Amino acid sequence: MTQVSRHGGNRQRRRPRWLDPRGRNLGTWAFVANRLTGLGLVAYLYLHLAILSTLLRGPEAWDGLVELFRRPVFLAFDLLLVAGLAFHGLNGLRVALVGSGLLVDRHRALLAAAAILVGLVVLVAAVRILA
Repeated sequence: MTQVSRHGGNRQRRRPRWLDPRGRNLGTWAFVANRLTGLGLVAYLYLHLAILSTLLRGPEAWDGLVELFRRPVFLAFDLLLVAGLAFHGLNGLRVALVGSGLLVDRHRALLAAAAILVGLVVLVAAVRILA
């Protein structure tokens, strides 16, 4: 779609590309994942504080909540929390190393190592939760 500018010339109207996933590189996806995990951890922090407020209602309310959180759905959310925390921390270390000029040429390998470590952490957490 062309549009006539007020200076008299025709110019192409450009759509914003920030929501278009095509042509993105690995660093962009790592950035997006780091931001999403950070937002998820902040949301978890506020949820955790709200849940702790049930202690004010006495031991019966707390015990009922603990029983609810032992269900498999909530244990799966615990695994998601562990994965988000591990990825956010390890990717943050990668960003700090690359940003300080260390291992700049190895940033893809560092991201792959972070992903492998996240998988191992989640596997260990799953074994501990299910045991």
